[in-house]
Amino acid sequence: MKGPYDLYIIHGWTYTVEPWNRTLAILKEQGLKIKMLRVPGLTEPSSKVYEIEDYVKWADANIPDGAIALGHSNGGRILLNLCSNKPGKLSDLILLDSAGVYEVSAKKKVVAGLAKIGKPLKKIPVVDKAFHKFTGTTDYSKAPENMKKTLVNMLDSDKNLNLESVATPTFILWGKKDTTTPPRQATTIYEKLPHAELKFYANWTHAPYISDPEGLARALYNLVKKLQGAKK
Repeated sequence: MKGPYDLYIIHGWTYTVEPWNRTLAILKEQGLKIKMLRVPGLTEPSSKVYEIEDYVKWADANIPDGAIALGHSNGGRILLNLCSNKPGKLSDLILLDSAGVYEVSAKKKVVAGLAKIGKPLKKIPVVDKAFHKFTGTTDYSKAPENMKKTLVNMLDSDKNLNLESVATPTFILWGKKDTTTPPRQATTIYEKLPHAELKFYANWTHAPYISDPEGLARALYNLVKKLQGAKK
């Protein structure tokens, strides 16, 4: 059973989903029922340090079997791990500028920045810059201590993510202007997933709900309707 919503969304590494409002409003106007899940430790307060397994269990409990689900950035990482662990969980997976590709250089930069958190933040702009680059957030100081550690755990988990085991039909939507999870990572995911389609959007950044909310809403509406029609 797919549940009461047409689409379930797991947002990325952000402490507010307010920037999604325009896209969600358009989809609602078009008649789609959307459920934005609040990620523990991010938009849902928590003092826990999370491992990827914790987020997979959380997603499994909050998304019904047979649903269509979208993951943006870190949300995509969570859903890729969910589908790897439970191949029949989702009917379809949508990845929006997703995390999940392990790159050693990326992790080293973030860990190097995190190692300096004992210093006053205003004296170490490199930390804010590194955190922003790999999470898409704009204010490192907003990150609680537990989530700085959680971020390292998430990046580390990509080493063990077997993309070839994700048998769920997957639709990859990616911005060509994405500098956080660059287009090469979209190609990597596409080439490793057994059942995937990839589409690039020239004017999208890592956060298309900010750079092109109308275009994102249009793409999601058309895709969800296509997937629903295919199942009738």
